[in-house]
Amino acid sequence: MAEIQNIDRDLLESYIDKNGLKKTFIIEKLGISRAAFDKKVKGEIPFRASEVYVISDLCKISESDAAKIFYPDCIQN
Repeated sequence: MAEIQNIDRDLLESYIDKNGLKKTFIIEKLGISRAAFDKKVKGEIPFRASEVYVISDLCKISESDAAKIFYPDCIQN
């Protein structure tokens, strides 16, 4: 069984909302299905680096916050 990728969903949602974007718009830009997006947000399927880049660009997410959202386990406290 694949390892679950931790995602800071709350921070991702806040960026989506703050920029007035709809998830359907982001999903369309990523070229994936709604089901795939939901699984990625739940951590069941990892986001690809290219997808992280697209989401970060669309939502105006800084590199440091992108790391907090998509790679929280890699952040050292």
